[in-house]
Amino acid sequence: MGWRDWRRYYGCVVHIDIQDGKIWIQHDGTEIGVANELVDLGVPKQDIVLAFQAPYKRKYTEFAIG
Repeated sequence: MGWRDWRRYYGCVVHIDIQDGKIWIQHDGTEIGVANELVDLGVPKQDIVLAFQAPYKRKYTEFAIG
C-alpha cells in the first residue's frame, strides 16, 4: 500500500464479514489461514464459512456451507 504518483494503491489482506451469526471469510491472503487461527481459538468450524470458495465446493470442506 502507498502512493504512486497522484494515486493511492491499497490491497486488502483479509476481508471478514459477520452474517447470520457466522464468520464469512471473503478473502484470506495470509499464509497460515484465518479459518485455522479461528479454530485454534475455539471457534467451531460450523460457524465459519469459506466464502472465497464457490458455494458448490463448500460442501467438500470441513467448514459451514453458508
